[in-house]
Amino acid sequence: MDGSVAIVGAGIGGLTLALSLHARGVPVTVYERAAELREVGAAVALSANGLRPIDELGLLGELEAVATQPTELIHRGWRTHDRVTAFPVGLDGSYRERFGAPYLGIHRAEFQRVLSGACPPGMIRLSSEVVSADRDGTLTLASGETVTASVVVGADGVHSGLRSLVDPAAAPAYTGTSGFRGIVPVSSLPSLPDPGAIQFWMGPDAHLLHYAIGPDGGDVNFLAVLEGPAQWAAGPGPAEAEPGTLARAFAGWAPAVREMVEAVPQSAHWPLYTLPPLSRWTAGRVVLLGDAAHTMLPHHGQGANQSIEDAVVLADLLAASDDHVRAFALYERIRRYRTRQVQRSSLVTSELLHLPDGPRSAARDEKLAGLDPWLAWIHGTDPRAQTRPAVVTA
Repeated sequence: MDGSVAIVGAGIGGLTLALSLHARGVPVTVYERAAELREVGAAVALSANGLRPIDELGLLGELEAVATQPTELIHRGWRTHDRVTAFPVGLDGSYRERFGAPYLGIHRAEFQRVLSGACPPGMIRLSSEVVSADRDGTLTLASGETVTASVVVGADGVHSGLRSLVDPAAAPAYTGTSGFRGIVPVSSLPSLPDPGAIQFWMGPDAHLLHYAIGPDGGDVNFLAVLEGPAQWAAGPGPAEAEPGTLARAFAGWAPAVREMVEAVPQSAHWPLYTLPPLSRWTAGRVVLLGDAAHTMLPHHGQGANQSIEDAVVLADLLAASDDHVRAFALYERIRRYRTRQVQRSSLVTSELLHLPDGPRSAARDEKLAGLDPWLAWIHGTDPRAQTRPAVVTA
């Protein structure tokens, strides 16, 4: 590529793109409005489709040293600790053998630390909020500084500021569900069965997902998802809910669930959004990546992983051609169908996790028992199959 790339947002997708471009000799700068890279969202699940590209960057070993590989994937109902399904993950190594990389639970701050630590000095500019941008590649920072790049990448999340340059009518839609998050020491969860597993507890109008994190699996990260009133989506970010909301929602659930949600102070709630398909992903010299292009529900654990896929595909294409228009067109063609599939599947899963007791939940449980738990079309796909240097030429 002839020229530099400016990335707006130092999240997982933005940092992965920066490292992937740097590895190919493309000049890149990341502009991040925060004064420091800090925790947002507690923890993240990384599946093989996201970790294979990270391994190609030489960072998998460092991540494994600070992460936990789940022992199993388990689904349970809401009233008891009985298993509905159980599939091995790390117990027998089958997941890694099948997909070529592990499945990891990691603190999001640790993941950002590993990614940012691999960036050369000066690549990431903190306290650099982008207040306006033009399709010609010009960015204006809050400081008044103006910078120009050959390509500008909007990796600035669900409430992206750059998205309005690409598709002015696009806006994330509240799904009617909201998430509460927490991290609990395993020692505070004496009733929890199989604390090393990734587990879904499914019930009427709610579900709880949790998995172990940290180098010794000593903490459990949970996401409790509730059906929420429309006013919960009033703001762009997390907001406080009435005290006791979470405990009341899970009253009557299995002892381990109640224990978990009551073990730590109730967090703010995060409205969960999806993004209707954009009319396009690019405009002029601006291109979108990750949640800015395809916000999705977290029920397949694919938000971060799809951002990583976006990043390595876009890096391949930009590095292979001096024609950003051609690179953008290929990127959008390759990634649009893939991410829409994952979006739709996550939406369907949301409803299935919240079924009340009855024939539909019984049919769901029966189907889960025979389902490929990893949906091989998600975890087994090579995102770079069409874009590796041997495939794409300028």
